[in-house]
Formats: sequence, C-alpha cells, structure tokens
Amino acid sequence: MAAACTGENGRMQPPVGPAAGDPAPPTLAALAKVAGDVSAFYEQHPYPPPVASLDPRSAGRAGPDRRRTDFHLLWPARSFRDDFNILIAGCGTAQAAKYAQRWPRARVTGIDVSAASIRHSAVLKRQHRLENLTLRELSVERTIELGQRFDLIVCTGVLHHLPNPDAGLSALREALEPDGAVHLMVYAPYGRAGVYLVQDYARRLGIGTSPREIRDLVESLFGLPQDHPLVPLLRNAPDFRNDAALADALLHPMDRPYSVPQLLDFLHRGGLCFSRWLRQAAYLPDCGTLASSPHAARLKKLPAEEQYAAAELFRGTMVRHSLVARRDDAPEEAQPIRFDGDDWFGYVPVRLPNTVSVQQRLPLGAACVLINQTHTYTDLILPLDAAGKDLFDAIDGSRSIGDIANGSHARACARTLFPKLWFYDQIVFDASSRRLD
Repeated sequence: MAAACTGENGRMQPPVGPAAGDPAPPTLAALAKVAGDVSAFYEQHPYPPPVASLDPRSAGRAGPDRRRTDFHLLWPARSFRDDFNILIAGCGTAQAAKYAQRWPRARVTGIDVSAASIRHSAVLKRQHRLENLTLRELSVERTIELGQRFDLIVCTGVLHHLPNPDAGLSALREALEPDGAVHLMVYAPYGRAGVYLVQDYARRLGIGTSPREIRDLVESLFGLPQDHPLVPLLRNAPDFRNDAALADALLHPMDRPYSVPQLLDFLHRGGLCFSRWLRQAAYLPDCGTLASSPHAARLKKLPAEEQYAAAELFRGTMVRHSLVARRDDAPEEAQPIRFDGDDWFGYVPVRLPNTVSVQQRLPLGAACVLINQTHTYTDLILPLDAAGKDLFDAIDGSRSIGDIANGSHARACARTLFPKLWFYDQIVFDASSRRLD
C-alpha cells in the first residue's frame, strides 16, 4: 500500500494553523526572528517536560524481540542488525537517551536547538552510563555540520515548528545513508482544529508564556463550551496535562500542520519517498469501518495516496501523522511488502509487542479479537475465527508463512489472514530470506 514517490507540487502549507491565509514569502530576517523565538521558547519551556530518570522497565521491554520488530517495520527486506547509526533530530529532553538505552549496540546522536534540552539529556546520559550517546546543541537545518551519515533518522514533533521546514527536511535527507530510513511525525490539521482556534485567540490577546499567563490561560480553558473542538483534546490528550505541554501546544511561536496531500508533497520536495505509515490501519480502506463502508470498493480503486487522503478526511480527528520515508534515490524499493503471487509465503511474520488477543465477550463466530493498543480508533479491531486464531497463535518469529500454513486449508486461510494482520498493524514481516514455498 505504499504511495508512489510523487507529490502535488504547488500546494502550500499555511505557516500558522490551517485557517491562515497565504502570506508573502518570509524574508531572511523574519525567518531568523522566528528561529530565535522558537529557541527562546524551548529554553523557557523544555519539552517534553524533563524526567529525573529513565524508566528501568523501558529497558526491559526494549529487548531483542522489540528491537527486531522495530527494525523490520523500517527494513522488512533486510536481515536484522542492531549496531547501526541513529540520529535523533530535535531530541528534546529525553528522546535520544531513550533510544540509546533501547539500542545499546547502536551509535546514537541527539541534536537540539535548545541548550536546556541538551543539558537535561546529558544528565540522563551520565546517570544511565549511556556511552553510545553523543549530544550536540545544533539546529536541524545544520545537521550536515555533524559530518556523518545515519542509517536511521528520527525527527518527531520538530519539522512543523521550523521557520523553514523544507530546509530542515532537505538537511535530514543529506545526512541520511542512501539505504537509510527516516521516521517522521508532523501535526495534522483537522484533529487539531481546536488547537488552532485557541492559538489564534491567544495571539489576538497577546498572551505570552510567563507562568502567570499560562495559569490564566489554563483557567480560561475551563470555560470553553463543551462542544468546542479543543475540549476532547483537553480531556484525552497527554499533551495537555502540564503547563509546559500546554504551552507547547497552544502558545508555540511557530506551528504548521500538514494534511496527507501536503505531507506527501513535502516529502517529494525534500527528496524523500513515502514508505509506510508507522501505524497504517487508520489510513487503509482494508481496515475498520472503511472496509465495510458502501464506499469501500470506490476507495480501493483509488491510488494509494488518494486512499490515505480520503481516510484522513473520513476520520476527521487525526492530530498527527507518523511515517517512514526513504531517499528518492534509495537502492531498494520504498515498500517491498507485496501480496501478489506466492513469494510472500516466504515472509517470516513477527508479532508487534502492543498486540493483545482478547477472548472474552466475543462477536458471533470469533475465537478471539486482536487489538493493537497503540490504535486510537476503536473500529480497528480484528476478529479471528478458530482457523485464523490457530495460525496467529503459531507465529513464533522464526517460521515463514508457508511453514506455518501447512496444508491446503491452512494455506487458503493464510491468503486472507496474513495480509489482514499486516494491514491492521498486528505483525511486521522479516522478508530478508523470502523464498517461493
């Protein structure tokens, strides 16, 4: 379900929120001022809020199985390795330290424009003896100054805050190995409509980021009408549970969202090619409510990019897009997972760690229901009948689909089951040694 490496040239992202008009091109002085404002903002409000220590349980959860699933989500067609080079671009107060803890054999570099964030990360580095972690106070746009290339670049929650996101993305592309992968996250416009309403409200009133002004804003939010589009986010989103997070969401000096078409065009301009959504089920017409919709057949006739765009509009509440991308000149195809022919029976399925199998209060005819706990939409559950459950239970991370589905009946069931498991984010595939079974 990968989109082709094309974009919609000419579509512009608004600089602040989805309702802003098309401004005149910013001058260098204006861009420099915004960059300075963003840097000063994070000095005053380091984000995420600093933690005193890394959760020791996280290190235990990030064992070999978790590293393998993370690796094959990024690189399905490669043999597993864990000694590669990782850049966390815009590492905040703890993200680089968490990656260094999770991947002890990898070389992890964290950069951030905020000196305060780097200081907090350095404390975690010393405390947890993360000898594989290097930290630099450096903007994303200046990544090339590191003088090295990376197998994996992680840049989440950063590019949408840059005065010139295209420059930031191009800089990351130049620092990426030819066969490397980029994990990006940017804001989405429709689910954040309430955020942009309150951002505009705060700008009109000249509300700043002093502790008193933030407290006053928090107090005022209790008076929002219950049908205001920000209210569900205030109730459910972790980004609104402390003052620093609230300031980052509502008072940030630079914030631009990307719809799916704008995001794919953004990647194209930056010399990158879309590979997959980190969690893809919500974007696919094969999953959830969309799969049973009267429009399902029409949706599946669309090109993949249009399917994703339609799903975003249908769901209406996506607040962010998380994806994997590659260089547009990568030596291998962006998304090698295919279900045509029989080669895919040589894939080795590996369960994702957030998948649970529920066996109580089941729908009629179901032997279990699979749920990925990272999904936010409740329609993205996958009921399995007894035959499907037997095949799912047989997944051990070492046997291929052909080995698991031994026999004509099991093979027929597998043809339907394993694509669904992949679409619904229940498994990833190790396709590094696929063979025709």
